Amino acid sequence: MARRRCVYEGREKDLFEGPGPGLLVQHFKDAAWVRRPRKVGVIDGKGVINNRISAYLMTRLTEIRVPTNFVRCLNMREQLIHEVEVLPVEVVVRNIAAGEFAEKFELTEGTVLPRSIIEFYLRSEDITDPLVSEEHMTAFGWASTHDIDDMVHLSMRVNDFMTGLFTGVGIRLVDFSLTFGRLYHEDDMRLVVADEISPDRCRLWDARTNEPMDKDRFARDLDNVVEGYREVATRLGILSELNNLSEAPGR
Repeated sequence: MARRRCVYEGREKDLFEGPGPGLLVQHFKDAAWVRRPRKVGVIDGKGVINNRISAYLMTRLTEIRVPTNFVRCLNMREQLIHEVEVLPVEVVVRNIAAGEFAEKFELTEGTVLPRSIIEFYLRSEDITDPLVSEEHMTAFGWASTHDIDDMVHLSMRVNDFMTGLFTGVGIRLVDFSLTFGRLYHEDDMRLVVADEISPDRCRLWDARTNEPMDKDRFARDLDNVVEGYREVATRLGILSELNNLSEAPGR
């Protein structure tokens, strides 16, 4: 696709004008960033793998009638998406205690939670994504009660589906985060899953060894970081498809 105007430059993805009204091109980069411990770097090939994994998962969600803003893959690093009004809150679904959550509640990492827990965090470039309540979201106009109900319902559907999908390929879905956006079409508006679902946004452990297969490998200075991402794609049966896509020119 010919070079278009960049409308948003992020740490790990950029958004470009799309080929028509209401469409954007999402470009996946190899840049890597984690907040705690604060760390930036490059994981060679990560953007290519994340693009394909996210496209696969978004497509599968559409098949079970979970609405997303994904349209189709364009090449190795880019996908066509619907432009949405992104809600300023992020939803985190936790199935197993890990990371800061395990530390905060003094749980042994790897402890299976009594039930899946949903948390909301404020999305912000300037502050440390604080945990927020439904009261915060409605009081400050970040989300309506209807939005919150939809986010909870859709997040649990995504969790149920992805837990089964990953279990079937020997992977434990520890936790993951979702971004939601309002998709407008004529007089209609609906809340959809937006952004990406990939090892950047999910904690994924090998079901036998509990070895991380996600960005925790980068955060914890483990070896073979990109191999963890690649193994996820391999087990999902999509790694070979990467070779059928061509690199985007001019990015």
